[in-house]
Amino acid sequence: MRIASWNVNSIRARHDRIGAWLDRSDVDVLAIQELKCKDEQFPKELFTSRGYEVSFHGLNQWNGVAIASRVGLEDPEIGFADIPSFGDDEPVVEARALSATCGGVRVYSLYVPNGRELDHPHYTYKLEWYRALTADISAQLRETPDKKLVLCGDYNVAPLDEDVWDMEEFDGLTHVSEPERQAFNALLDAGLSEVTRQFTPGPGVYTFWDYQRLAFPKKKGMRIDFELASPSLAAQATGAEIDREERKGKGASDHAPVIVDFDV
Repeated sequence: MRIASWNVNSIRARHDRIGAWLDRSDVDVLAIQELKCKDEQFPKELFTSRGYEVSFHGLNQWNGVAIASRVGLEDPEIGFADIPSFGDDEPVVEARALSATCGGVRVYSLYVPNGRELDHPHYTYKLEWYRALTADISAQLRETPDKKLVLCGDYNVAPLDEDVWDMEEFDGLTHVSEPERQAFNALLDAGLSEVTRQFTPGPGVYTFWDYQRLAFPKKKGMRIDFELASPSLAAQATGAEIDREERKGKGASDHAPVIVDFDV
């Protein structure tokens, strides 16, 4: 089974590129982040016309997650246990998490909060979001140790120094702070394995490049998109790639698709 994760940074703006990529990528399941649309605006036919079932969750012009599968899509579920809300006046549970069972694998599409700044309430929200997710996954694996699940998404954390183009440029910024890295590593301590790095080792291997200051041609990127698998599924990972070519050209997302092959 070929499972991909891709922050498309607006599914409507990237409609044609996503379709062309699906036509040539041969993925069985695609976890999508940052839809930037409401449910009624989601281009469902983009997937169904290609033989994919699709589940999606979008509330407004921000965030949004989806899962498309050609190997079945069962029991879609929005969010996870105790997922935190954000906002001062009217806190809302943002559209950042969706899961479904595809071909016997529980697949998550996750768009982890950015954090914004180290002293911003969004940073605290980000850490709370990680804690709730970790608690939920830990409980699932304690109850069913051989459960096949994979958490695909934009984690908005660069776990290692080599995952950013220059650590000095990130001094005092989010994505590389110790609490954020500890939050990411807590998912690994819960029993998950990051299954892309073993096949695509760094340094200099990234999944995100800012649109500004010629970051992509200057190779000034970050590695923040991952697939984390449970033990029974991680053992079946046979290969992975980061489709850097999809970051090139007009109308590209600022993230590249991350693809993992599993012998399932």
